[in-house]
Amino acid sequence: MNRIASIVIGALIAFMVASSTLFIVDQRQFAVVYALGEIKEVVTEPGLKFKLPPPFQNVVFLDRRMQTLDSPESRAIFTAEKKSLVIDWLVKWRVAEPRQFIRNSGTDMRNVETRLSPIVQAAFNEEVTKRTVLSVLATEREKVMNDVRKRLEDEAKQFGIEVVDVRIKRVDFSANITDSVYRRMESERKRVAAEARSTGSAESEKIRADADRQREVIVAEAYRDAQKVKGEGDAKASALYAEAFGRDPQFAQFYRSLEAYRTTWRSKSDVMVVDPSSDFFKAMRGSGGAAAPAKGK
Repeated sequence: MNRIASIVIGALIAFMVASSTLFIVDQRQFAVVYALGEIKEVVTEPGLKFKLPPPFQNVVFLDRRMQTLDSPESRAIFTAEKKSLVIDWLVKWRVAEPRQFIRNSGTDMRNVETRLSPIVQAAFNEEVTKRTVLSVLATEREKVMNDVRKRLEDEAKQFGIEVVDVRIKRVDFSANITDSVYRRMESERKRVAAEARSTGSAESEKIRADADRQREVIVAEAYRDAQKVKGEGDAKASALYAEAFGRDPQFAQFYRSLEAYRTTWRSKSDVMVVDPSSDFFKAMRGSGGAAAPAKGK
């Protein structure tokens, strides 16, 4: 039993020693081997590796994958026109020199991000203040990002990292500028609407005036045609009257007398004080009137 226990204990000790001397390097990591507090080796190739057991040697792993640094807060940047812009950005970076990275920032990724953020913000400040709003928003947006990345390349070397890309996520006006822009847009839309209404009103008046003119012309032409027809009718009637009256003058005189009576007494309530022996009632008197020839006939 004692021999078996000794074998088991020996095997456990051997396993512990072996496990303390072996380590696995993942392809997504750097392995940094420390020897008594100093960096002895940086392992970049994946696989099973050997080292001395602690405390002679220790291993620290660093993530070698691409990292993303987002702007921690939105800060206003003034353009060349003294317009205030709020820019949200991101930076893609990765560890390039593990030794330099550890010497400068330790093994915590958050340390380098904390120190890199103000440097990125300062680079954006320098690039944006040289340009107008239009340049930052449209014409030179890509150039701004490239220039910031170039500025960061030298700064990144002291951190042992490589800046792969710089992107602008959002560009917006600050709150007071945004309100001013909205008010200006609103006033511009109102001006355009008022101009459209004024143009429409002018066109309406023009159409209405043209319609009134056409109406007056049509009414005048219709009245002219009506008067012409009426004149032609009166002429024909007069011709017929003249022809008829020319054949029998006494009948014509009698007819005119009847027309005079009809015109005079249009209503039963009409009253006329006239001498009955006047020529006006000649047609009503049988003798000497227009009816006498009718009796002889």
